[in-house]
Amino acid sequence: MNDEQLLRYSRQIMLPDVDIDGQEKLLAARVLIIGLGGLGSPVAMYLAAAGIGHLVLADFDTVDLTNLQRQIAHTSARIGVNKAVSAARSLRELNPDIVLDCIETILDAENLAEQINHADVVVDCTDNFATRFAINAVCVAAKVPLVSGAAIRLEGQVAVFDARTESSPCYRCLYEEDSDDATCAANGVLAPLVGIIGSMQALEAIKLICGFGTGLTGRLLLLDARHMQWREMKLPKDQQCPVCGTP
Repeated sequence: MNDEQLLRYSRQIMLPDVDIDGQEKLLAARVLIIGLGGLGSPVAMYLAAAGIGHLVLADFDTVDLTNLQRQIAHTSARIGVNKAVSAARSLRELNPDIVLDCIETILDAENLAEQINHADVVVDCTDNFATRFAINAVCVAAKVPLVSGAAIRLEGQVAVFDARTESSPCYRCLYEEDSDDATCAANGVLAPLVGIIGSMQALEAIKLICGFGTGLTGRLLLLDARHMQWREMKLPKDQQCPVCGTP
């Protein structure tokens, strides 16, 4: 690290859990963020600010006026701009020292596998089960840790699935393939809720990279924002899971 980096990240470096070694791990890390909407915005901004050296931003959608109530990486001037490109503009202003790659198209199976295989951590900020299942399957096969989050109405959840740990469940252990999608467009969502869940996803990604603390592998945190109550569920691995179970 140079002197400017030491100053920029000084408040993190002061933490014994991070220190110089941890900050260097962050600077050397490559994180794939899929979805730059309500969750992906705070994830990307906090990981950029924290000094993740290489962020890959993937989103095929464009910024819409209805997004701006909660998707804080975007601005009114960028309506109609691809979300990955829009987010990258905000991140470059926040931290010009990091590498940013934008993927503006839907990740097909081949491209998804290529990107995940090059990532140290994948952060799933998408909003539909089909995409989440596809991301999960590749992460299990590649043994790349996956940080998953979801938020709708006044409810949120966050979990970590880490196939490097034999006992870790995967996303498919939690949900059946015929689960119904519930969208913000149809159900609504309160703006700060996605900020809370996205911030926790960013925190879990940093912990995975630095290797400190107790992560959420094998646990699901559920937030009832109406009453500000957190619940924790243990997630055992499903030995019959078609993705990560024992053949």
